[in-house]
Amino acid sequence: MIFNKHTARQTAKVLLEVNAIKLQPKDPFTWASGWKSPIYCDNRIILSFPPIRNYIREEIAKFIEQHYGKPDVIAGVATGAIGIGMLVAEYLGLPFVYVRPEAKKHGRQNQIEGFIESGQNVVVVEDLISTGKSSLNAVRALKEAKVNVKGMVAIFSYGFEVADTNFESENITLHTLGNYENLLIEAANSNYISESEIETLSDWNSNPSEWNAN
Repeated sequence: MIFNKHTARQTAKVLLEVNAIKLQPKDPFTWASGWKSPIYCDNRIILSFPPIRNYIREEIAKFIEQHYGKPDVIAGVATGAIGIGMLVAEYLGLPFVYVRPEAKKHGRQNQIEGFIESGQNVVVVEDLISTGKSSLNAVRALKEAKVNVKGMVAIFSYGFEVADTNFESENITLHTLGNYENLLIEAANSNYISESEIETLSDWNSNPSEWNAN
């Protein structure tokens, strides 16, 4: 669920401005899953642009405060959301931790890095939602640490039905600054892509695992 349409459109605009979202319908990317994709979202790049990272930080922080009050801790999902998660925590004056995909094989063998205590209220910050699998893996690690996960806030979501199903099954509420639908609207209005490319991108989003550029 997006914060609101205005924020979603503005988020799409700034991500397109810095080329954080790359649209290549004619020369698709290959994801780690093996899926062919006409879009690649790299939200890490916003950290290199202070006005844009500040906009993202403040929008997420204000939403968290309005929707959840002040949690005890902000948790970022490694590695993509460590930077933005820490900025959000700093803006709110809150402690920050991050969650690895799995526990380290050496040292203290931590999966959660930073100080956290049983019973604390936590909001998770993520940079990107595709299927939600890795994001929810972080949520499960936090729950195993016996903290109260209030919800998750992300910069962008592809809007896949499988993600909705996964979040519902874990009983975790997800809110995002931007989403795929509003990205296509902004990309079309700014002539970033053509009408035929919009159709290609829409077709991909409806069935990404089976989509083929040919």
